[in-house]
Order: sequence, then C-alpha cells, then structure tokens
Amino acid sequence: MKIIKAEEVTFEYIRRDEDGNVEGINRAVDKVSLDVKEGDFICVLGSNGSGKSTFAKHLNSILLPTEGTVWIDGMDSKDEDKLLQIRQTAGMVFQNPDNQIIGQVVDEDVAFGPENMGVPTEQIKERVEESLKTVGMYDFRKKSPNHLSGGQKQRVSIAGVLAMHPKCIVLDEPTAMLDPLGRKEVIRALRALNEVEGITIILITHYMEETVYADRIFVMNKGKIVMDGSPREIFKRVEELEEYKLEVPKITLLAHELRKRGLRIPDCVLTVKELTDALKKC
Repeated sequence: MKIIKAEEVTFEYIRRDEDGNVEGINRAVDKVSLDVKEGDFICVLGSNGSGKSTFAKHLNSILLPTEGTVWIDGMDSKDEDKLLQIRQTAGMVFQNPDNQIIGQVVDEDVAFGPENMGVPTEQIKERVEESLKTVGMYDFRKKSPNHLSGGQKQRVSIAGVLAMHPKCIVLDEPTAMLDPLGRKEVIRALRALNEVEGITIILITHYMEETVYADRIFVMNKGKIVMDGSPREIFKRVEELEEYKLEVPKITLLAHELRKRGLRIPDCVLTVKELTDALKKC
C-alpha cells in the first residue's frame, strides 16, 4: 500500500518588491513524481539547493504544491479538513533538535504532542515510555534536554514524533548538526523504527553513508529527480553522482578505484565486510 504519492509536484518561491509586485520566481521543486510504500526506508539525496528539503515539507502539508498533488495515506495535502490527520500520519523531524524540544524535562517534551491531540493521560504515559525505550532514551526521561548531547536531543525529537503514533516519519537533514557518533546513534534508531516497528522512514540527507541500508534512493538536482533506484543501483554510478556534487560512501569509492586498477571487485560494494570478502577472493 502506498503511504506517500507525489504526482507532478511543482513548488515556486515568489519574490516581491516593497509594493508587492513580482520580482522573480524560483522553481525549487520541478514536476516531481514518486511513490513510497508503507514500511519502506526511503532516502532523498541532493546537494545544497537541490530542492530536497523543500520537497520534504510537502509530505506533511507544511508547504502546498504550486502545481501537482501530494497524497499522504490517501489524503490530499491541500485538504484543510484533513490537516491534523495528515500531520498525525506523517510526523516531521527537522535539522536542529533545539527547534523542536520545548519541555524542561525529557518526558514532558515527548508528552507534548499526544497532549495536544487530546490523548487520555494514562495513554500518554504509556506512549512516552514506549517511545523513549524505542529510541534508547528511557533512562534519560527525567533529565533536562539542556544536559543532552546533540545525538541524544535528536533521538528525543524522534521520540516526540513517535509518541503521536505516526505511520511515517519524515526527517529533514536530522544529522546535519551532529558529530559522527551522534549521526550513528540517530541512524541506528531510525533503522530500528523501520525494521522492528514497521514505520515508514523518509530520510532527507546528503550523507551517503546514511543511505546504505535504504530500500530505495531518490537523487534530486535543481528541483528534479535525476536518479532513482536501490543503493547498489545508485552507487555504481560514481561519475554521475560526482556531476551532481555528491560522493559515494568511502568504502564504495575505494572499491571503485581498486576495480579500475584491475582487481576483480564486485560492481558495487557498500560495506567493509563486502570489500574484505571480495579482496580475499582476489
């Protein structure tokens, strides 16, 4: 079943002068069409200015298309009567966790979303406990968010969305402000949510290593989808990715260079183990 369907989606930013006259139009998203099946782990890649973050904001009606249509679990994103239901279905996590964390204590922050939804108190307690355990932050439930690391704060942000019981979580560059350890913590939590809980994950990123375990990758450039496929299908196209100012995972690039030098390495290596096994056979 498709949980997200975008059909010919275009979004334009309109610049106006002081009198309100149109000075120019910037097309940030240009006729994008894609489908996401429920339970998938999807990554949208692109360099700065590619339109990936603008497109992400269409997936829970933060932005509405200038042209085209986005359906979230069968609901048209432009349907104002469905706005609350859409945002409960597709939760959003942004780049800076400090912009989403508002509680003085971790469990209070995670409870904020369900409280606004009118969830009964006893159920809120259960959801908070469940969500914090899922992202590995239960032991920090009575801590102040101010005392957490960047990776821990981002996991609390994810728990806050998770407590609203969404079918899908859209994450817009959630690790961009984190150190390597923090990035690993967040990606590990996302993989668990997808594999164990069956939650659809749509990850917007420019870190290639984060996409290795995705079911499908979409690459955006200048507002358009220019590549679409599995990680192996995408990362074998090293030179094409470089044209879009993107780098393949370092282990994949190493394997690519070894293959160019005559070693019998498989066409697309994604992990250290795969490369090690290939080298043993050389």
